Amino acid sequence: MLFTQLEFPIFFLVVLAAAWLCRERVWRNSLLLLASYYFYAYWDYRFCGLLVLSTVVDYFVARLIDDSQHRGVQRGLLAVSLAVNLGVLGFFKYFNFFIDSARPLIESMGLSGETLEIILPVGISFYTFQTLSYTMDVYRGLLKPVNRFLDFALYVAFFPQLVAGPIVRARELLPQLSSVPAWSNRRFYGGAQQMLRGAVKKVLLADRLGEAVDVVFAGPELYSGVTIWIAVFAYAGQIYYDFSGYSDIAIGAAKMLGYRFPVNFRHPYLATSMSEFWHRWHMTLSRWLRDYLYIFALGGNRTGPLATYRNLMITMTLGGLWHGAAWTFVLWGIWHGLALAIERFLKDVFNVGLPRVVGWTLTMSVVLIGWVLFRSTDLQTTATVLTGMFTLKSGIDWYPPLVIGALACLVVEHAAWRTRLRAAMRLPGFAWYSPIATTLMIWALVLYAPRGFRPFVYFQF
Repeated sequence: MLFTQLEFPIFFLVVLAAAWLCRERVWRNSLLLLASYYFYAYWDYRFCGLLVLSTVVDYFVARLIDDSQHRGVQRGLLAVSLAVNLGVLGFFKYFNFFIDSARPLIESMGLSGETLEIILPVGISFYTFQTLSYTMDVYRGLLKPVNRFLDFALYVAFFPQLVAGPIVRARELLPQLSSVPAWSNRRFYGGAQQMLRGAVKKVLLADRLGEAVDVVFAGPELYSGVTIWIAVFAYAGQIYYDFSGYSDIAIGAAKMLGYRFPVNFRHPYLATSMSEFWHRWHMTLSRWLRDYLYIFALGGNRTGPLATYRNLMITMTLGGLWHGAAWTFVLWGIWHGLALAIERFLKDVFNVGLPRVVGWTLTMSVVLIGWVLFRSTDLQTTATVLTGMFTLKSGIDWYPPLVIGALACLVVEHAAWRTRLRAAMRLPGFAWYSPIATTLMIWALVLYAPRGFRPFVYFQF
């Protein structure tokens, strides 16, 4: 089930009412667990078994790690968790990619290079990272394993964040599941407002931008350089509004149920450096890659500058591969890793910061070029788009007014965040303008939502 399907509001309202009627922790958590599995099974019930597998394996592995006093045994148990979770993820997400990439070598050995018809389970990248963070935190001594299997199963499958995050760590959510949350009018209202804002971002802004982006990227050789630039800016707006919109709906839904999720976006296009961009964009993934891959697995910056640059490159390359099984995503990760390594090198050598305007311009240039890689279906499309951008070739000029309007909203939203309007943008319940703004958003959703259904961008990951 997807947040933008008509079935979701009905499902959510029923679960919301039932959850607040349950004042016993066991009954409430059982209800939310059953609702979460129904939410996932609505897409394809067959893949619920993968959720069960990750849940059972990591629950018992974590308990065994905590019971053992031998570091070698603990490492072996952690390896079991990594092998099961990454093995499942690797098969479903990367098997065909590696077969395609290695086909000449495979066929030269007399083996078949045929791929399999594999369906990628929705959300597998997200809940895999979520369960792995639990076992790694227990291994590192940062978390005691949970005693109640029900609580852990709900942590893994909790429906607001199940499909596309935020990636919520066990030490952030499990303590909240150990008791029934107290009712809060302010939190309930804030969650409802956040869900509404997320729907507006997705339906009215991201989907409208996506319509123009799809047209230009389907045939970039036909369009002028200026139009291609508009399409690239539009994609920057689309992916931000799409994914931050999803995150807002997820965080708002959890808030209405009484739970707190971490913030996932903080106006990333205000960043004046690449490191700041990654502190503002998909923040839960950024922290996961930093803590568990860059620091825990690779050693971070503990072994000198050269190792630091190498570790940044490895982390971002694997981060790009996590996003999708295609060379465009790998190159996107390499591009960001290279930018972060160069930025770190210049800071280490010269220890001088750039003026904010210069830093912002360079950062947004790197980000926009990266979005071309991220959006392109193949490297040929990437080359065509980049050539059109930097040669300003002639072609069809297209300036869709809705796209220009949505991009203006993006600029105003980011600019307003730097002003006193920041608090007003949250539409506080006591403000006289909040009911008016809420009514206008609902009215706009009903009247101006584009026809047809567009899935969230990050569902493919």
